[in-house]
Amino acid sequence: MPRFYDATDGSVFVDGVNVKDYKQKALRRKLGYVPQKAVIFSGTVASNISYGDSGNGKPSERKIQKVAQVAQAKNFIEKLDKQYNAHIAQSGTNISGGQKQRLAIARAVARDPEIYIFDDSFSALDYKTDASLRQALKDYTKDATSLIVAQRIGTIMNADQIIVLDKGECVGHGTHKELMKNCEVYKEIALSQLTKEELNV
Repeated sequence: MPRFYDATDGSVFVDGVNVKDYKQKALRRKLGYVPQKAVIFSGTVASNISYGDSGNGKPSERKIQKVAQVAQAKNFIEKLDKQYNAHIAQSGTNISGGQKQRLAIARAVARDPEIYIFDDSFSALDYKTDASLRQALKDYTKDATSLIVAQRIGTIMNADQIIVLDKGECVGHGTHKELMKNCEVYKEIALSQLTKEELNV
């Protein structure tokens, strides 16, 4: 698992190496990034999942199916005509927002990166799918580092470390349990979204 260090001069290190010293291509290969607005290309389901250069060659058909399962995309894909060879329109106009997000997540997982960045990447998913996806990701990516930007408390409440931002400023950091005790902003958001039983308080 990569280790991050933030030096006093603002430099960021990954595994003891300053990110400025990485070749851009090598640094990008370490990352699996999923934006809030999923980027989908004209092609097939399989070509969208396997898109990009991970440095490990194109994923096999079996790998594509596996990461689709992790991303909770397998069920909807297998209902499509031609399944993994089904046509996807430019920008994914022929599939739903949640389906786009799941394909983008599958694409990131297929890269087997050391570092995942999920930028509010679960926002179009229903709560049940979100929960199933997070559990599958936790199991599959246990040897990687995951950074998750989210507005849903349920998405991040089991994280090792949570940073709470309010108007661009850090107003709290810690585990879910710690923040429920010590951070009013976090507690207010949490109680507006979930019950006390769901929040384990």
